[in-house]
Amino acid sequence: MRIYLVFIAAIVFNAGANIMIKAAMRKNPIIPEEGALINAFIQAVKNPHLIVGVALFGLALAAYSVVLSKINLSVAYPIMTGAGFLLVFLVSGLYFRENITAIHMLGSTLILAGVWVLAR
Repeated sequence: MRIYLVFIAAIVFNAGANIMIKAAMRKNPIIPEEGALINAFIQAVKNPHLIVGVALFGLALAAYSVVLSKINLSVAYPIMTGAGFLLVFLVSGLYFRENITAIHMLGSTLILAGVWVLAR
């Protein structure tokens, strides 16, 4: 049972990382000019949302590594990506106000069904 809590944490950390990086880029987009890659990197390091996003990716990696020690990759990976996609999809529509179409909803429903089948 404990491994499932770690799995949920890995999914939430991964989705959270993507959400934080999106939030960071909405506030302070990094647009490297030609030959200004170092300046773009410095911009990134100064962005707190981006730093939190990278830290969440690290936590997701640690938690997911624990998950893979107990759950088959052929089951864990589709659930990790599918559930993470669904979380990001919801936040994208609700928080970022991104356009969600009927086709997006259909695709998300199919992904949810696939995650449910794999998790059984």
